[in-house]
Amino acid sequence: MPDVLLCECFARDGLQHEPRFVPTAAKRALVERFAALGFPRVEATSYSNPKVVPQFADASDLLGSLSRRSGTYYKATCANVRAVERALADLEAGRGANEISLLVSATEAHSQRNLNRARAEQWRNAAEMVAAARGRFRLVGTVSVAFGCPFEGAVDPGAVAADCARFAELGVGHVALGDTIGAAVPHQVKSMVRRLKAELPGLTLIAHFHDTRGTGLVNYLAAYEAGVRHFDCAFGGAGGHPANVKYGGGYTGNVCTEDLVNLLESTGIATGIDLDGLLATAELCEQTLGRELHGRVTRSGLHPLLAARRSERP
Repeated sequence: MPDVLLCECFARDGLQHEPRFVPTAAKRALVERFAALGFPRVEATSYSNPKVVPQFADASDLLGSLSRRSGTYYKATCANVRAVERALADLEAGRGANEISLLVSATEAHSQRNLNRARAEQWRNAAEMVAAARGRFRLVGTVSVAFGCPFEGAVDPGAVAADCARFAELGVGHVALGDTIGAAVPHQVKSMVRRLKAELPGLTLIAHFHDTRGTGLVNYLAAYEAGVRHFDCAFGGAGGHPANVKYGGGYTGNVCTEDLVNLLESTGIATGIDLDGLLATAELCEQTLGRELHGRVTRSGLHPLLAARRSERP
């Protein structure tokens, strides 16, 4: 069994940043490749309004064409009740996601700018989405700007804890802490995680951090040391925000999958990911987007000790 559970986010969080539409067949190949590599959770698509995010206008077609891997969670992001209804219709047609995510912002200003709703309205929306889901999906809540807001600055940890508690009260058992602008530092991460594990011991925490300022990997290690075992990442450090959102200087990319797997495995933390196929998949992601991405080990290769261990396998 792996020591940590990784969610590969390239096909959704990564591609939301891309202005060019990626063909459905290419997305399907990526999602199937991620599952085959051993990712127990794969962000497959989003039920976004196609007029707002055209990249995911093919959500139903993609989910309907996937070759599924047993035991894998395929996640779709949902912004409102209508999106949940679409997810439910696809599920009942035998082609849907088995995990959906719900989003709130920890600050009023970010909620208004990112979701076009006041926080109180977004929480009503989240409750309606949970009801609409009818218990048919594993639900994942996300608290955005949990460690710092581009509009309000510092974020009260107590407010984040209260949001996590509200998700738990709604029956959402997994909650992702979003370091949306890459502002977190290790001591802050440890303090937040320890507080939440003490106050909400039944909640499964997910680290969803960005590498905007080069702190993503150290923050993930801090989260691991504090007890987090679920981590989000994206090949090449792709994505992090929609293409038309430019806070953070326009670059708020996710923590890079290949770098994270290399670090964890080199530290002796088993990821369950097929290391032999890792870099080839990173290169496939680059080919899909037609440019070099931010993965360091894509250029340098995995840690040499890992290569030696692979050669020793029977």
